[in-house]
Amino acid sequence: MRLRFIIPLLMAWLVQTAAAAAAPMPRAELAALIVPPYSLGEPVNENGVYTLLNSGGAAAGYVFETEPLAPLPGFSGAPVNALVMLDPEGTFLDVRLISHNEPIFVSGLGPAPFHQFFEQYPGLSVFSSIAIGTPYGAAGPGSSLVYLDGVTKATASVRIAHDSVMAATLAVAREKMHGVVTAPPARPDPDHAEPLDWAALAAQGLVSRATVTNAEADAAFAGTLWADDDPEAKQHPDSAYLDLWIADLGPPAIARALLSPAGHAELQEFLAISPDDEPLLLIETGRHGLVSPEFIRNTAPDRLSASQNGLPVALRDSDLLVELLPDLPDALHQGTAMILRADRRLGFDPAQDWTLHVQAVRKHGMFQPETGTADFPVTHSTPERFFLRASAPAPVPPWQEALRSRRTDMSVLALFLTALTAALLLGQRHIAARKTLTPVRLAVLAFVTLFIGWRGQGQLSVVTVLGVLRTASEGGSYAFLAYDPFSLLVWGFALFGLILWGRALFCGWLCPFGALQEFAHHLGRRLRLPQAALSPAWDTRLKKLKYAVLAGLAALILLAPEHAGTAAEVEPFKTAITTGFAREWYFTAYAAFWLAAALVLFKPFCRYLCPLGAFMALGGLLRRRNWIARRAACGTPCQLCKVKCAYGAISRAGAVRYDECFGCLDCVSIHDDPARCVPLIVAARRQQPKEAAE
Repeated sequence: MRLRFIIPLLMAWLVQTAAAAAAPMPRAELAALIVPPYSLGEPVNENGVYTLLNSGGAAAGYVFETEPLAPLPGFSGAPVNALVMLDPEGTFLDVRLISHNEPIFVSGLGPAPFHQFFEQYPGLSVFSSIAIGTPYGAAGPGSSLVYLDGVTKATASVRIAHDSVMAATLAVAREKMHGVVTAPPARPDPDHAEPLDWAALAAQGLVSRATVTNAEADAAFAGTLWADDDPEAKQHPDSAYLDLWIADLGPPAIARALLSPAGHAELQEFLAISPDDEPLLLIETGRHGLVSPEFIRNTAPDRLSASQNGLPVALRDSDLLVELLPDLPDALHQGTAMILRADRRLGFDPAQDWTLHVQAVRKHGMFQPETGTADFPVTHSTPERFFLRASAPAPVPPWQEALRSRRTDMSVLALFLTALTAALLLGQRHIAARKTLTPVRLAVLAFVTLFIGWRGQGQLSVVTVLGVLRTASEGGSYAFLAYDPFSLLVWGFALFGLILWGRALFCGWLCPFGALQEFAHHLGRRLRLPQAALSPAWDTRLKKLKYAVLAGLAALILLAPEHAGTAAEVEPFKTAITTGFAREWYFTAYAAFWLAAALVLFKPFCRYLCPLGAFMALGGLLRRRNWIARRAACGTPCQLCKVKCAYGAISRAGAVRYDECFGCLDCVSIHDDPARCVPLIVAARRQQPKEAAE
């Protein structure tokens, strides 16, 4: 009994003396992870964020670890740490796994699937809405969701990893990328119908106009080498150097108000094959001409550029002939017109202000002339009513996302657990009836193995206990528990059962590996294998071993956590249940050994070595009632229940040792059976002469 009190005290002491969170790795170690042509630049903050340099030594983005920025604990209690290389526009250049201690990838599925999961990020934007799995329902016309493939049997772990990557990267983006708004870009609403003509376009600002006179252009070069290199500007100072009209042709209502039917049809054909491009109409009626004589169609314009939110916007010629409606002002028909395209996938948002930069170019000298430029910015935006915007989905709590993906399994599990708890609480005597107990119990254990274990992946593990212990010691978040609500529901009922039955509900009825051991026992008896039984002395000694294993794991998770995942393999649960024996041969042999031992020795792992069973036994201190009925004659003189108890959970005095009771109900069945319970048989025999005498 003293050991049952010592272990919790030891755990509490270790929690108070644990170390703090990890710091960023040394610069030299991080630099070794950067693959050429990139290299590590200078640090930009104290959280391990560095400038990423290209082969020429110029800044190419940022590089950082995720753990110092987003230390979200995994199932072992340790964060998943990844290397992220990000370009200035927020596009992932590379994402690689540095370290983790996720049990399923340590030695279950192996590390390869986890590494492959991270290979999906390069090319994606941090400003996209990225989700794990597959879409639920049809995506709306403005949807910008991007889906990553998860890893079978490890969805919760990859969700934790993904959340770590996104949380850390967005933290860098908010700090370093000019406050870029992370909402998905707007897309034209194809169903928005609004009667518009030229007068309405101009009055509502749907067409922007910018003018620059020759005198204003001349003033831009005043005091420079090129001040006198435009004679025409000197001769006609009031004439238009630039008279520019800008309109967004993405919204169909605006396009129909500007383009001829043939021009509109050609634009729609273009958009059908380039649905992510936003077409921007430019009409220039001044001297500038938009592009130089050397411009090649379908390339980036050489005298035009654009920016939005302080970041560049890539423009490209759409190579479309512009045919305007005939009733537009004559000046527009006589000007230079072109349709440029901006890619919304690269972050361009047509419903926000964006700036077109028009470059004025002058050359000085006859031979090898020197070129000078001046910039004339023009800002344009189109009202939100012409667009659809897929609002950036509010972060969904992981338990909600997991519940949504497993709602059917969760419903079945909740129904089963509720029914089982109610049956054991209210109908225990009926379940324990001699003809009912074995078939009911085996049916329940079969469901637990097949549905909770192999299908639902709901095998509880001491790894969760260790993860909670480590989180408590480091002051982290317990959110990792919510990533697997299926197992969390089993945990909830198991912990509730501690109050009613001690360890019996979980260890006796809800543990898939325990169920496998019990099936092995029945198989061994069916095969008529000789059944072994340890002496009471050795049975008592070996039952203490599981507490020592639990204490060792608790100490290890706090003093040498990097080895805790390997040490937790003392549980064969991952091999037998989580991976279905699809592991390295030595893990499979280890699990098979315990099942083979169970053929001849009743549930040896559960009774002697299971650290989770030790934790449940300690939790049984919360039990508030003795739920197994006893009689005065139990133990003195009757020893039948003690002899029949395969767990050795009944003392010679007849008392039940609830810390070792698995709730099999065998003793309850005997206690209520007039044909087997010795006190009932004796009482019945004494009653017979009295009845005969009467």
